Amino acid sequence: MTIQSLFFKGTTGQRLAARMDTLRDGEPLAYALFAHCFTCNKNYKALAHIGRAMADAGIAVLRLDFTGLGESEGEFADTDFSSNVDDLIAAADFLRSEFKAPEILIGHSLGGAAVLQAAARIPSSEAVVTIAAPSETAHLARLLARTRPDLEARGEAEVSIGGRTFTIKKQLLDDLERPHMQETIRDLNRALLIFHSPQDQTVGIENAMELFQVAQHPKNFISLDRADHLLSNPDDSRYVGALIATWASRYIGGSQSEWKGDRIAGLDQKAT
Repeated sequence: MTIQSLFFKGTTGQRLAARMDTLRDGEPLAYALFAHCFTCNKNYKALAHIGRAMADAGIAVLRLDFTGLGESEGEFADTDFSSNVDDLIAAADFLRSEFKAPEILIGHSLGGAAVLQAAARIPSSEAVVTIAAPSETAHLARLLARTRPDLEARGEAEVSIGGRTFTIKKQLLDDLERPHMQETIRDLNRALLIFHSPQDQTVGIENAMELFQVAQHPKNFISLDRADHLLSNPDDSRYVGALIATWASRYIGGSQSEWKGDRIAGLDQKAT
């Protein structure tokens, strides 16, 4: 396997950074686009483990840094949920022009909500995967509600997340509080795979239930028993990556024939 460092222009002209997990030799069977969680970045270990597990199965995975995070240009304070979706569209356009349009969209936590929202604007997408995703973006707005007085008074506030301090602006909460998800999920028209842990203390398991109930078939739910919200245990993230690759084989490339044989047999052994 090899990891490529890549850069491309976002919709506002700023340079966005990404990494591509892929096999060293041979053409990938498909390309996937991965959206990280709120204030995370492309180098978060769980994302790397998932990307590598999928690359082992022949799927190239592009994991990007949203604007203002990681190695991407721009100010995080000037971003919101809608700008994250725009970044995903720019990443999909980059894949289409330089490699191949993505057939699989994957998102962790708020990134899961973002890929659900972005899918309709990425015509090549056939399969969407959410990991510990909220059923509505207002979930994060409620977690950030304590900043509302400062946002109303000064237009911005500081929040501490994972030991790091970030500046957010009122536009973020306003955007998160808009209804984004119900109609989007109902009209997704893509295969959907939902991962969630019953022990998730950040985004409760009831969010997975709500997503599953609203979504149309084909849809699947996999419980990540004993996993935490960030998939801190590498075994959990590798398990997720192997299962995504196996599940996606039903929906990508227009045929399952390329997935038969040793490659899928190996994935099935890892997943059991």
